[in-house]
Amino acid sequence: MAGRGPAPKPTALKLLTGNAGHQKLRQNEPKPRPVAPKCPSWLDAEARKEWRRIAPELDRLGLLTVVDMAALAGYCQSYSTWKAATEALNRHGLTYEATNGNIRQRPEAAIATRALAEVRQFCQEFGLTPSARARMTLPEAPDDGEESPFDL
Repeated sequence: MAGRGPAPKPTALKLLTGNAGHQKLRQNEPKPRPVAPKCPSWLDAEARKEWRRIAPELDRLGLLTVVDMAALAGYCQSYSTWKAATEALNRHGLTYEATNGNIRQRPEAAIATRALAEVRQFCQEFGLTPSARARMTLPEAPDDGEESPFDL
C-alpha cells in the first residue's frame, strides 16, 4: 500500500529548490554514482535520437546517475511514441469515417495524449520544463572542456 500524503522530496532536490520549511535534511539518503547511464539498445531509432539530444545536457548539469537509465529511457520512448502518433495524425487527420458512417476519433489521438502525459511527467522529474527549472538552483560545475562519453 502507498503511504499517506505526497512522496518525500529527495534531499538533493530540496537543496536545489530551497528548503523552504527549514526542515532537517536527511543524511542517510541513497546517493547513486553520478555516472551517466548508457543508452539501451532496445530503444527505437527516434528514442535513441532523443537520448543523444538530451542525455549529454542532463549529465553536464549533474542530473544523471548510474541508476537513471530506466527513467530516461521511459522519457525517450514516450517522446518517440508521442512523435509517431502526432505525425500519423498530421498525415491522416484527427477523425475518420467508420463503416456505419459515424465520424470517430483516430486511435492515434488517444495514443498521442497518453504519451504526451508521460513525457510531461518525465520532464518534471528531470527538470526539463521552464517551471521545473525555475524551482532549481544548480551548483556551478567545473567546465573541464571534455564531453561526457555516451555509449549510443
